[in-house]
Amino acid sequence: MKKLVTEIAAFIQERNWRNYHSPKNLAMALSVETSEIVEIFQWMTQEESAAVDAQTLDHIEEEIGDVMIYLTTLADSFGLDPVDCARKKLCKNAQKYPV
Repeated sequence: MKKLVTEIAAFIQERNWRNYHSPKNLAMALSVETSEIVEIFQWMTQEESAAVDAQTLDHIEEEIGDVMIYLTTLADSFGLDPVDCARKKLCKNAQKYPV
């Protein structure tokens, strides 16, 4: 995860995009990219969504990459590790929703 954070930060720095990456803008971009994943599945049946073709899988991969980049950048702007955030939330959910 740390390597990914470093790679993303370098990519942003090289393009001088930091000015555009406020937490508000990152959250909005994350929402848009998440919606693009939803759009892929919008008119599929349950069965179709579970058995996509190679081209659709490539599209899903690309959009998940966008989501991961924005999520990672947003977390990093607050000094948070998204993996740690997910683990903490999973522990809370385990207490909230016991087996």
